[in-house]
Amino acid sequence: MDELHWLAVIRHGLSTGNVTAQNAETAGAESIDIPERDADVPLAPLGREQAEAVGRWLRENPPELAVVSPYLRTRQTAEIALAGTGVPILVDERLRDRELGVLDLLTARGVQARLPDEARRRARLGKFYYRPPGGESWADVLLRLRAVLREIRQDHPRARVVLFAHEATVLMVRYLAEGLSEAELMELAHRTTVANCSISSWRDTGGGLEPELFNSVTHLKHEDVPHTRQEDVNAEPV
Repeated sequence: MDELHWLAVIRHGLSTGNVTAQNAETAGAESIDIPERDADVPLAPLGREQAEAVGRWLRENPPELAVVSPYLRTRQTAEIALAGTGVPILVDERLRDRELGVLDLLTARGVQARLPDEARRRARLGKFYYRPPGGESWADVLLRLRAVLREIRQDHPRARVVLFAHEATVLMVRYLAEGLSEAELMELAHRTTVANCSISSWRDTGGGLEPELFNSVTHLKHEDVPHTRQEDVNAEPV
Protein backbone atom coordinates (compact mmCIF):
# COMPACT_ATOMS: atom_id res chain seq x y z
CA MET A 1 0.00 0.00 0.00
CA ASP A 2 2.95 2.34 -0.61
CA GLU A 3 1.89 3.74 -3.97
CA LEU A 4 -0.76 6.16 -2.68
CA HIS A 5 0.40 9.62 -1.70
CA TRP A 6 -2.31 9.94 0.96
CA LEU A 7 -5.08 7.65 2.14
CA ALA A 8 -7.89 8.53 4.52
CA VAL A 9 -10.83 6.50 5.80
CA ILE A 10 -13.92 8.23 7.16
CA ARG A 11 -16.62 6.33 8.98
CA HIS A 12 -20.17 7.32 8.07
CA GLY A 13 -22.07 9.78 10.24
CA LEU A 14 -24.46 8.72 12.98
CA SER A 15 -27.22 6.64 11.39
CA THR A 16 -30.74 5.88 12.52
CA GLY A 17 -29.59 2.25 12.85
CA ASN A 18 -26.79 3.27 15.24
CA VAL A 19 -29.32 5.01 17.46
CA THR A 20 -31.78 2.11 17.42
CA ALA A 21 -29.04 -0.45 18.09
CA GLN A 22 -27.67 1.54 21.01
CA ASN A 23 -31.14 1.87 22.51
CA ALA A 24 -31.73 -1.88 22.17
CA GLU A 25 -28.41 -2.73 23.84
CA THR A 26 -29.07 -0.27 26.67
CA ALA A 27 -32.55 -1.68 27.24
CA GLY A 28 -31.25 -5.25 27.37
CA ALA A 29 -33.32 -6.28 24.34
CA GLU A 30 -32.48 -9.37 22.32
CA SER A 31 -33.26 -7.92 18.90
CA ILE A 32 -32.91 -4.59 17.11
CA ASP A 33 -36.00 -3.18 15.42
CA ILE A 34 -34.69 -1.59 12.23
CA PRO A 35 -37.29 -1.60 9.42
CA GLU A 36 -34.88 -1.05 6.52
CA ARG A 37 -32.38 -3.53 5.18
CA ASP A 38 -28.87 -2.62 6.28
CA ALA A 39 -27.99 -1.13 2.90
CA ASP A 40 -30.87 1.37 3.17
CA VAL A 41 -30.33 2.73 6.70
CA PRO A 42 -30.03 6.55 6.41
CA LEU A 43 -28.14 9.14 8.40
CA ALA A 44 -29.75 10.58 11.51
CA PRO A 45 -30.01 14.41 11.62
CA LEU A 46 -26.87 14.59 13.79
CA GLY A 47 -25.09 12.37 11.28
CA ARG A 48 -25.76 14.95 8.58
CA GLU A 49 -24.23 17.65 10.78
CA GLN A 50 -21.19 15.47 11.32
CA ALA A 51 -20.84 14.97 7.56
CA GLU A 52 -20.95 18.74 7.02
CA ALA A 53 -18.11 19.16 9.51
CA VAL A 54 -16.09 16.53 7.63
CA GLY A 55 -16.72 18.53 4.48
CA ARG A 56 -15.13 21.62 5.98
CA TRP A 57 -12.07 19.56 6.92
CA LEU A 58 -11.83 18.06 3.44
CA ARG A 59 -11.83 21.51 1.86
CA GLU A 60 -8.58 22.12 3.73
CA ASN A 61 -7.27 18.63 2.93
CA PRO A 62 -8.71 17.99 -0.55
CA PRO A 63 -8.64 14.46 -1.97
CA GLU A 64 -8.47 13.66 -5.66
CA LEU A 65 -10.84 10.70 -5.46
CA ALA A 66 -13.47 9.34 -3.07
CA VAL A 67 -14.34 5.65 -3.02
CA VAL A 68 -17.55 4.94 -1.17
CA SER A 69 -19.50 2.00 0.24
CA PRO A 70 -22.84 1.61 -1.57
CA TYR A 71 -24.79 1.69 1.71
CA LEU A 72 -27.05 4.71 1.99
CA ARG A 73 -25.50 6.11 5.17
CA THR A 74 -22.02 6.16 3.63
CA ARG A 75 -23.19 7.59 0.31
CA GLN A 76 -25.06 10.35 2.14
CA THR A 77 -21.98 11.12 4.23
CA ALA A 78 -19.79 11.38 1.13
CA GLU A 79 -22.30 13.44 -0.84
CA ILE A 80 -22.74 15.94 1.98
CA ALA A 81 -19.02 16.16 2.76
CA LEU A 82 -17.97 16.58 -0.88
CA ALA A 83 -20.84 18.74 -2.10
CA GLY A 84 -19.59 21.43 -4.47
CA THR A 85 -15.97 20.20 -4.50
CA GLY A 86 -15.99 18.40 -7.83
CA VAL A 87 -14.17 15.43 -6.29
CA PRO A 88 -15.23 12.31 -8.21
CA ILE A 89 -17.13 9.73 -6.14
CA LEU A 90 -16.74 6.08 -7.04
CA VAL A 91 -19.17 3.66 -5.38
CA ASP A 92 -17.65 0.24 -4.80
CA GLU A 93 -19.66 -2.61 -3.28
CA ARG A 94 -16.47 -4.13 -1.84
CA LEU A 95 -16.49 -1.37 0.79
CA ARG A 96 -19.90 -2.45 2.12
CA ASP A 97 -20.30 -3.29 5.79
CA ARG A 98 -19.59 -6.79 7.03
CA GLU A 99 -22.46 -9.20 6.39
CA LEU A 100 -23.67 -10.80 9.63
CA GLY A 101 -25.89 -13.60 8.35
CA VAL A 102 -27.91 -15.23 11.13
CA LEU A 103 -26.61 -12.69 13.67
CA ASP A 104 -28.19 -9.77 11.82
CA LEU A 105 -30.38 -7.56 14.05
CA LEU A 106 -29.48 -9.44 17.24
CA THR A 107 -27.88 -7.72 20.20
CA ALA A 108 -25.03 -9.36 22.08
CA ARG A 109 -27.61 -10.60 24.57
CA GLY A 110 -29.80 -11.87 21.74
CA VAL A 111 -26.98 -13.94 20.26
CA GLN A 112 -26.31 -15.56 23.65
CA ALA A 113 -30.02 -16.27 24.23
CA ARG A 114 -31.14 -17.36 20.76
CA LEU A 115 -27.99 -18.80 19.19
CA PRO A 116 -25.89 -20.17 22.06
CA ASP A 117 -24.03 -22.63 19.81
CA GLU A 118 -22.98 -19.76 17.55
CA ALA A 119 -21.93 -17.71 20.57
CA ARG A 120 -19.68 -20.56 21.71
CA ARG A 121 -18.26 -21.08 18.22
CA ARG A 122 -17.56 -17.36 17.93
CA ALA A 123 -15.81 -17.34 21.31
CA ARG A 124 -13.65 -20.31 20.31
CA LEU A 125 -12.66 -19.08 16.83
CA GLY A 126 -12.33 -15.38 17.65
CA LYS A 127 -13.63 -12.41 15.71
CA PHE A 128 -11.01 -12.56 12.97
CA TYR A 129 -11.93 -16.01 11.61
CA TYR A 130 -15.47 -16.54 12.90
CA ARG A 131 -17.94 -16.61 10.00
CA PRO A 132 -21.62 -16.65 11.03
CA PRO A 133 -23.85 -18.80 8.83
CA GLY A 134 -24.79 -16.67 5.83
CA GLY A 135 -22.28 -13.99 6.81
CA GLU A 136 -18.62 -13.01 6.69
CA SER A 137 -15.59 -13.17 8.93
CA TRP A 138 -13.19 -10.26 9.26
CA ALA A 139 -10.77 -12.26 7.10
CA ASP A 140 -13.44 -12.41 4.38
CA VAL A 141 -13.86 -8.63 4.46
CA LEU A 142 -10.08 -8.19 4.28
CA LEU A 143 -10.05 -10.09 0.98
CA ARG A 144 -12.34 -7.50 -0.57
CA LEU A 145 -10.42 -4.60 0.96
CA ARG A 146 -7.11 -5.89 -0.39
CA ALA A 147 -8.65 -6.12 -3.87
CA VAL A 148 -10.16 -2.63 -3.91
CA LEU A 149 -7.02 -1.00 -2.50
CA ARG A 150 -4.86 -2.81 -5.05
CA GLU A 151 -7.04 -1.46 -7.87
CA ILE A 152 -6.96 2.06 -6.46
CA ARG A 153 -3.14 1.94 -6.33
CA GLN A 154 -2.94 0.69 -9.89
CA ASP A 155 -5.51 3.05 -11.39
CA HIS A 156 -4.65 6.16 -9.35
CA PRO A 157 -0.92 6.01 -8.48
CA ARG A 158 0.39 8.72 -6.17
CA ALA A 159 -3.16 10.02 -5.64
CA ARG A 160 -4.85 11.46 -2.58
CA VAL A 161 -7.73 9.08 -1.89
CA VAL A 162 -10.46 9.08 0.74
CA LEU A 163 -12.67 6.10 1.57
CA PHE A 164 -16.11 6.51 3.11
CA ALA A 165 -17.01 3.28 4.83
CA HIS A 166 -17.87 1.54 8.11
CA GLU A 167 -16.49 1.00 11.59
CA ALA A 168 -14.74 -2.31 10.97
CA THR A 169 -13.33 -1.01 7.68
CA VAL A 170 -11.37 1.68 9.50
CA LEU A 171 -9.73 -0.93 11.73
CA MET A 172 -9.01 -3.28 8.87
CA VAL A 173 -7.45 -0.60 6.68
CA ARG A 174 -5.13 0.21 9.59
CA TYR A 175 -4.30 -3.52 9.79
CA LEU A 176 -3.33 -3.49 6.10
CA ALA A 177 -1.57 -0.10 6.05
CA GLU A 178 0.54 -0.77 9.14
CA GLY A 179 1.09 -4.51 8.76
CA LEU A 180 -0.55 -5.44 12.06
CA SER A 181 -0.89 -9.02 13.28
CA GLU A 182 -4.22 -10.67 14.08
CA ALA A 183 -3.52 -10.21 17.79
CA GLU A 184 -2.72 -6.52 17.34
CA LEU A 185 -5.88 -5.96 15.29
CA MET A 186 -8.06 -7.73 17.85
CA GLU A 187 -6.53 -5.71 20.69
CA LEU A 188 -7.16 -2.53 18.71
CA ALA A 189 -10.78 -3.58 18.08
CA HIS A 190 -11.24 -4.47 21.75
CA ARG A 191 -10.19 -1.03 23.00
CA THR A 192 -11.48 1.16 20.16
CA THR A 193 -14.95 2.23 19.16
CA VAL A 194 -14.54 4.11 15.91
CA ALA A 195 -16.41 7.41 16.13
CA ASN A 196 -18.99 8.44 13.56
CA CYS A 197 -17.38 10.71 10.94
CA SER A 198 -13.97 10.19 12.51
CA ILE A 199 -10.93 10.54 10.25
CA SER A 200 -8.04 8.10 10.02
CA SER A 201 -5.25 8.82 7.55
CA TRP A 202 -1.82 7.69 6.33
CA ARG A 203 0.78 9.57 4.27
CA ASP A 204 3.53 8.21 2.04
CA THR A 205 6.80 9.62 3.30
CA GLY A 206 8.94 7.68 0.83
CA GLY A 207 9.21 4.50 2.84
CA GLY A 208 5.59 3.40 2.78
CA LEU A 209 2.43 4.70 4.38
CA GLU A 210 2.96 6.26 7.79
CA PRO A 211 0.05 6.87 10.24
CA GLU A 212 -1.10 10.46 10.46
CA LEU A 213 -4.50 10.44 12.21
CA PHE A 214 -6.51 7.66 13.81
CA ASN A 215 -10.15 7.89 14.86
CA SER A 216 -9.77 11.66 15.06
CA VAL A 217 -12.79 13.83 15.93
CA THR A 218 -10.90 17.11 16.29
CA HIS A 219 -12.73 18.50 13.24
CA LEU A 220 -16.09 17.82 14.93
CA LYS A 221 -15.02 19.48 18.16
CA HIS A 222 -13.72 22.48 16.20
CA GLU A 223 -17.17 22.92 14.64
CA ASP A 224 -19.00 22.27 17.95
CA VAL A 225 -20.67 19.22 16.44
CA PRO A 226 -21.23 16.41 18.96
CA HIS A 227 -19.17 13.30 18.29
CA THR A 228 -20.74 9.88 18.79
CA ARG A 229 -19.24 6.43 19.17
CA GLN A 230 -22.24 4.16 18.65
CA GLU A 231 -21.17 0.75 17.47
CA ASP A 232 -22.63 -0.76 14.35
CA VAL A 233 -25.47 -3.24 14.67
CA ASN A 234 -24.28 -6.39 16.45
CA ALA A 235 -20.64 -5.27 16.69
CA GLU A 236 -19.81 -8.35 18.72
CA PRO A 237 -17.17 -8.33 21.45
CA VAL A 238 -13.84 -10.07 20.99
